[in-house]
Amino acid sequence: MEGVKELLVILISSSLVSNVVLSQFLGLCPFLGVSRKVKTAAGMGTAVIFVITLASAVAGVINQYVLIRFQVQYLDTIVFILVIAALVQFVEMFLRKAMPSLYKALGVYLPLITTNCAVLGVAINNEQAEYGILTGTVNGFATAVGFTIAIVILAGLREKMEHNDIPESFRGMPTVLLTAGLMAIAFCGFAGLL
Repeated sequence: MEGVKELLVILISSSLVSNVVLSQFLGLCPFLGVSRKVKTAAGMGTAVIFVITLASAVAGVINQYVLIRFQVQYLDTIVFILVIAALVQFVEMFLRKAMPSLYKALGVYLPLITTNCAVLGVAINNEQAEYGILTGTVNGFATAVGFTIAIVILAGLREKMEHNDIPESFRGMPTVLLTAGLMAIAFCGFAGLL
């Protein structure tokens, strides 16, 4: 029972309390760049969920059964980057064939998942926290869900703000950054959950 409780705490903590975008400030490039429309943001969030969850699982297996076994943990960053790049290529090929409109809407931000520091950050955080494969995968999934929650909320707010009368000096990115800052403050309220 203690294991399930620990996984539940990690799930809530990684998705809401320690949100990767709003409290750790990782993954800001796609967060700000793809959050213009809810549909595109949800598509990016789904792709990130798939990549981070799978990358966490694969990186955990490689870390535990290769890097630690052969005492080459110093290669972790290089190995994790290669795993992430391969997974993003797989997602890109899948979206190009299965969902061409989403592939086109994501544009340059889809390959940027490879360099998204949130994906690499989760793999490295899992290793530093000495999570096992299951715990690391749950942490990766929860982190990606937190990213998706944040990007979809920001996209919804940006769609609503398009219809507002905003002073010219605040139009565009200044308003988006202020909104993201207010979202970060609001997410601090989730700290009381744990």
